[in-house]
Amino acid sequence: MLKFLKEITVAAILSLLPTILIWLPFFLRTPQFWNIPLPQEGLATIVANYDGPLYLVVAKSLYNADIIKGFEFSLPVEYYAAHFPAYPLLIRLFSFVYLSIYSPLVVTMLSSILAIYFFRKLISQYLTDEQAIWATIFFSIFPARWLIVRSVGSPEPLFLAAIIASVYFFQNKKYWWAGIWGAVAAATKSPGILLFVAYMLALKLPELKRLATTNFGKWFASLEWRAYPILLIPLALLSVFGLYYFTYHDFFAYFHSGDNIHLFFPPFQIFNYSASWVGTFWLEEVIFVYVLSFWGLIKLMQDKQRTLAYFVAIFFATIIFVSHRDIIRYSLPIVPFLFVAFRDVFKQKEFKFLIMFIALPVYLFSLAYISQNVMPISNWLPFFQ
Repeated sequence: MLKFLKEITVAAILSLLPTILIWLPFFLRTPQFWNIPLPQEGLATIVANYDGPLYLVVAKSLYNADIIKGFEFSLPVEYYAAHFPAYPLLIRLFSFVYLSIYSPLVVTMLSSILAIYFFRKLISQYLTDEQAIWATIFFSIFPARWLIVRSVGSPEPLFLAAIIASVYFFQNKKYWWAGIWGAVAAATKSPGILLFVAYMLALKLPELKRLATTNFGKWFASLEWRAYPILLIPLALLSVFGLYYFTYHDFFAYFHSGDNIHLFFPPFQIFNYSASWVGTFWLEEVIFVYVLSFWGLIKLMQDKQRTLAYFVAIFFATIIFVSHRDIIRYSLPIVPFLFVAFRDVFKQKEFKFLIMFIALPVYLFSLAYISQNVMPISNWLPFFQ
């Protein structure tokens, strides 16, 4: 217990300190920082960042169409089916007396602490304690998009915490915990189901040849019985769709939520500057995302880190079909495992200088991004009714 308290305290410090520093200029209503103009609405800027208010709507309405229509957003009711219930339910849980507009930030902060805690547990399996803590410090601020989603109302911290925890427990053959955290991931964002696919590959791929001489049912039934808790992952996804059946009267409401599923064929449609969620030809950094992801996948395969490699491979295979400017946010779930792939970097003494060098540019980018990524909300009253 003492070890856990020490580790969770370190995770809390590493998680909260950068976030508080991000909030500070907004809270103080600083007109500008480092010549970057900042809005003067205080923490309302943080609360109004995409897609925090939309998750607040779900938390308040629980997909009830009549309540949703009371908000000013000109979005169809079905649109909210793309916002899975785990994060909104936690918002309600931590709202206590009434649904506070700050509840999403509370859930984000707590989820971020868990994500950093489990990341340290994961990376400690490959590095010394000192190297692991420096890797965790790096993960607390990089990539910058990760720091940003940890500083606003966002389901990504919960999603990443659940994915890292599930993989960590699966690798240590604690299948119940792997299944429970995997179910949390699947109930938070739809790509969480990819964990189940990766686990099935890790468990059954060595027996793939036997599938040619037996039927699928018998082949699946031969799954090690201790691993059956991973079935909680698809059950969680089915439960979400079941909820949609009762609220939307449409089991497949997620797939009818409109322009929310940004997968397009052929791959690499992100370079179509005319696409609705791209809108720019300034996209060269996307190539770096692809290069680092693919290179990391190769290194995981070479290191025989099969579970990590399967998850990264499956997730990355979907990423190349994503046509959305915010490709780094879509790629965040594989970042912790790419850190494992490139872990030799953390063993070098010079790495500490890299952290010190990038800290300021990451901070400046985060301030600029948050200041501009704000939903226009003229009427806050429905959030308090």
